[in-house]
Amino acid sequence: MHTTLHRVVVDVREMVREQFEYRELLAQMTRRDLLLRYKQAVMGVGWALFMPLTNTVIFSVIFTRVAPIDTGLPYPVFAYCGLLAWNFFASALRFSVGSLTSNSNLVTKVYFPREIFPFSAVLVSLADFAVGFVVLAALMVYYGITPGLALLALPLVLVIHVIFTAGVALILAMANLFYRDVKYLFEVMITIWMFSTSVLFPIQLVEGRARWYFLLNPMTPIIDAYRAVILWGQWPDVPTLLPTAIMAVLTLGSAWLMFHRAESSFAENI
Repeated sequence: MHTTLHRVVVDVREMVREQFEYRELLAQMTRRDLLLRYKQAVMGVGWALFMPLTNTVIFSVIFTRVAPIDTGLPYPVFAYCGLLAWNFFASALRFSVGSLTSNSNLVTKVYFPREIFPFSAVLVSLADFAVGFVVLAALMVYYGITPGLALLALPLVLVIHVIFTAGVALILAMANLFYRDVKYLFEVMITIWMFSTSVLFPIQLVEGRARWYFLLNPMTPIIDAYRAVILWGQWPDVPTLLPTAIMAVLTLGSAWLMFHRAESSFAENI
């Protein structure tokens, strides 16, 4: 037990030290990926807004005209807030899943902590997330929604969101390196995951045992917390967000540790 704990402590120190030493490389890769993504796209930064806006329009028609639901807020701003947070999560994972295999030359020839690749994908998607907030602010002005003091809790919700996303990104990047089918299964998984999260409807509409399944999904308390602090002017619900925060930290910690220990075999599996 003591030997195992000692090894974990040593590994964690090494992981943190390497990230600090290679922080400039992480910044450069993030900058490179941002420039490549927008330089080669006709719409440029507009792509960061296209998906959440398009989905907001589609689901607004469905849930206000075809099958109306009561959200307590104008549905477009309710849906866009959820889709914006979800799009950051899904986009970060989508770019992370192939981040090791698409950089095979660097993985096999140059030494640096390989977790930089999925971490860079998360940071690039975080930049898109920040751009998307401009539209959310415009929608709030249009619908007369004024944030309150609870907005001060937004950085805390964002940190939990980023930590959980980074942990899942490490798992997917590593899994896809060893099992190439993961990138194909990912698209199915992420679609099912979205509809198992309160992205498009309030969790209050889910009743019975299904409600617990939704709450066990870490993304549901995170998205609900965004809506609470931004749209409702309420502080996050601690009984649901605290377990999510603990799960996020455990997910990142365990995924990073597994990733670090498996790193020596990455080159031979490219």
